[in-house]
Amino acid sequence: MQLDSSIAAVVTGGASGLGAATARRLVGHGVKVALFDLNAEQGEALAKELGGIFCKVDVTSEEQVDAAFAKARAAHGQERVLVNCAGTGNAVKTASRDKATGEIKHFPLANFDRIIQINLVGTFRCIAKSAAGMLTLDMLEDGERGAIVNTASVAAQDGQMGQAAYTASKAGIVGMTLPIARDLSAVGVRVMTIAPGTMDTPMLAQLPEAARQALAAGIPFPKRLGAPDDYAKLAQHMVENAYLNGEVVRLDGALRMPPK
Repeated sequence: MQLDSSIAAVVTGGASGLGAATARRLVGHGVKVALFDLNAEQGEALAKELGGIFCKVDVTSEEQVDAAFAKARAAHGQERVLVNCAGTGNAVKTASRDKATGEIKHFPLANFDRIIQINLVGTFRCIAKSAAGMLTLDMLEDGERGAIVNTASVAAQDGQMGQAAYTASKAGIVGMTLPIARDLSAVGVRVMTIAPGTMDTPMLAQLPEAARQALAAGIPFPKRLGAPDDYAKLAQHMVENAYLNGEVVRLDGALRMPPK
């Protein structure tokens, strides 16, 4: 797919981090971009900067997702590109004993469900809604109608202690990539997933510099945190390369996460 001003895109989690970098890269090629995010202040500011549109949306809400796609399509037309970056995480052991009090606790099931609903179900909700819209488009010269890029994590394969919910959600994204690509193959929509490692996102920016350096030192090569634009470059390539389909690519500098 050639990225130019004839293409409309939706980027979920687009107000910051990986999503913002991807939006910037797409706009740099003339693409009309709609940002889906909960952070209205950051989202509106970035949309204004990029000449795009911001839609405040919680991906766990069917009504909000429907309204956001309707708003984006009214402004830019039906999207041919969807990049799913919306997600969150937490760290709680499955069961543990408090060292100070001796109290035994387990992972709060409501918190487990919340991570699954945002990361996994929210991603699928946006895929399904976007793919249905793409079916209304005419095929491009190579028979393609659209391209979808999802965000998993290296935790899908080597999740750390406390990451049961996060790992389950990201492994679900990895697992559904191929069957969704097969579902949509007859209608010319490709589906791929990026599994990032330790990326320099706003969440890691809150860590002390010594902790950031320690994380970077554990990466085989290059010995640095991943830049959001590293992700954006790969997402762009996935959209542009018509022979990439049904694939999950780790973006991690050969990192394999230790148990903790």
